[in-house]
Amino acid sequence: MNKNQLLFTLLLAFAVLSGFIVKKYTTEKAVTTLNKGDKAIDLSYKNPEGETITLFSLKKKIVLLDFWASWCGPCRRSNPGVVRLYNQYKDAKFKDAKGFTVYSVSLDRNKQAWINAIKRDKLTWSNHVSDLKGWQAAGAAQYGVRSIPTTYLIDENGIIIGKNLSHHDLEMELNKRLKNL
Repeated sequence: MNKNQLLFTLLLAFAVLSGFIVKKYTTEKAVTTLNKGDKAIDLSYKNPEGETITLFSLKKKIVLLDFWASWCGPCRRSNPGVVRLYNQYKDAKFKDAKGFTVYSVSLDRNKQAWINAIKRDKLTWSNHVSDLKGWQAAGAAQYGVRSIPTTYLIDENGIIIGKNLSHHDLEMELNKRLKNL
């Protein structure tokens, strides 16, 4: 085999192998783009105490699915607004839903930092979950999370009714769904 044939064979082998690796990586790391009107994807994670909580266990409620992390400055600055809305609407009477809650998916790797941030930011809802895999969290890939905070508002039937809403828009959406007494 001359030099040119050897070089060609090596380049061909590299190209084939690279294509396999790229295809395998992109297949395993497929990112979904979910938008308003789409059916939410169920998530199943453990809370800090090790108990599994699924997103769909909260059906019949309006749920703010919140991807965040203790190390994320914008997330931490957003938390007081989420706390205010949670406290304001958690016991509200909605037309079709049985309350409002938050399902917080942490992209932390450090469990203690995650727990400390929950306490410091006074995140009083009980649905704090993480697999402590950071950006490799399966739920982040399923929901197409590329930056945090990323939020989805999900109705009582598991349908996405908002994505990355400002606190003002989130409040307006919740107000629209209140029961007229």
